[in-house]
Amino acid sequence: MATMTLAPDARRRRSRWLLFLMPILLLIAAAAWSAFWFYAVSQAKVKADAWRTQEAKSGRSYDCAKQSIGGYPFRLEVRCDGARVTLTSQTAGAAQPVTINLGQILAVAQVYDPKLLIAEFHAPATISESQNTPAMQVNWSTARSSVVGLPAIPQRASIVFDDVTVDRVNSSSVQVPVARAKHVELHGRMAEGSTPKNPVIETVLEIQAGSVQDVHPLLARPFAADIHAKLSGLKDLAPKPWPQRLRELQANGGHVEIVQSRIQQDDLIAVAAGTLELDAQGRIDGELQMTVAGIEKVIPALGIEKMLEQGVPQATLDRVAPGVKSQDVTNLLGALDRAIPGLGKVVKQNANVGVAAGINALGKEATLEGKRARTFPLRFADGDVYLGPLKVGQVPPLF
Repeated sequence: MATMTLAPDARRRRSRWLLFLMPILLLIAAAAWSAFWFYAVSQAKVKADAWRTQEAKSGRSYDCAKQSIGGYPFRLEVRCDGARVTLTSQTAGAAQPVTINLGQILAVAQVYDPKLLIAEFHAPATISESQNTPAMQVNWSTARSSVVGLPAIPQRASIVFDDVTVDRVNSSSVQVPVARAKHVELHGRMAEGSTPKNPVIETVLEIQAGSVQDVHPLLARPFAADIHAKLSGLKDLAPKPWPQRLRELQANGGHVEIVQSRIQQDDLIAVAAGTLELDAQGRIDGELQMTVAGIEKVIPALGIEKMLEQGVPQATLDRVAPGVKSQDVTNLLGALDRAIPGLGKVVKQNANVGVAAGINALGKEATLEGKRARTFPLRFADGDVYLGPLKVGQVPPLF
């Protein structure tokens, strides 16, 4: 049987078609991918506009002086230059909107995995209520965040800052330190088993070399914190003003469970766990059981001497020294000063030693990380903070 063979000219024509076919297929694939990329860009714009509209209804507006989209062919990069965030009625008693101006925000998502969004924030950020009020300026070396689950309800989110500085800028453009931190991380996710209609949020906050001025003397020295908390009682995760969400949380019997926390400052180490909630006036209410090692070294920072100068509250004396009257203490210190000028002050200064012993007597002896420690309650009631029987601070209403 005879075998048919292609003529040389036919073989050459077939080879030329193969040579032309591959570039044509690549061109078609590139055109299809380009069409898909531009479609993804258009959908991203639509979803971003819808999200901004939702947030604006909740009192949070986001604007860009200049916005561009790039990243072709495999990424979506949204660059926002001159970013501005305007917050209206987001804190208790806010009379004016708060404006936050940022240098630049760069958000990146993979075309094939748009549910993961990664963003970088360029410093500085300026926070102000109006042109006539002092502004806050925030700086950092790096700031980045990630969100998983977009465009639906996020499943988890994280934000990380390095070398954070917060300063208050007064009318003379002088920067006054407010807060510092070497490293800050905040992570949040929906707890396993929770649903969008009854969400439970787990959060972890980590602070390294943090300090805060003009709040409480204990916070002015550098400290490290690691706090794991769980928030329950939310109705949903729809965008809402924060005061409204907090009121709903309080009405729904919501609370924050401090699952585990650890704070260290020099030789002071404290761990705590407990539950906090909000009362009808938006004040924090609840109790944490604390175990503290080295508390005697921070007694002077609790302001005991100032308490003595202003007079010891009778309620405090009733708990610490039943039967002793507040007026008796004041009269005694005054008599000492009249008899020997300055003696009353010496007694007040050395009273910290006695108070330290009193605080140690309040709790139970314990061991923390191999060190002698005491266990006692940290209570929040009517906006006040109590370490055992001693009032050590105040917290303003949250709505």
